[in-house]
Amino acid sequence: MKKILVASTVVLATLATLGAGGCAVTSGQSTVGQYVDDATIATRVKARFAEDSQVSAMRIQVEALKGTVQLAGFAVSQAEKDRAGQIARATPDVKEVRNNIIVKPAEN
Repeated sequence: MKKILVASTVVLATLATLGAGGCAVTSGQSTVGQYVDDATIATRVKARFAEDSQVSAMRIQVEALKGTVQLAGFAVSQAEKDRAGQIARATPDVKEVRNNIIVKPAEN
């Protein structure tokens, strides 16, 4: 139940971002259709993070542009960073993954 709640929160936050002016498309960057496709890809990746027990969907940001996914934020271990990259690569329509997650072990 907790995973469903987290996944729902992630999806709703992404949709709210899209509805709040997130649809601005810069000339030469991408078409409106591509922007929507990229938003869908990013949402899919975030939802898969929320379903995974090793990856924190709350600490890792996902951006997509023309099928390239960029991951940023913090992971508590190299294994979490690697798992996030694996999940992103396995997501439909992802062409490339740039894993810029920083490993920062949890402080005691």
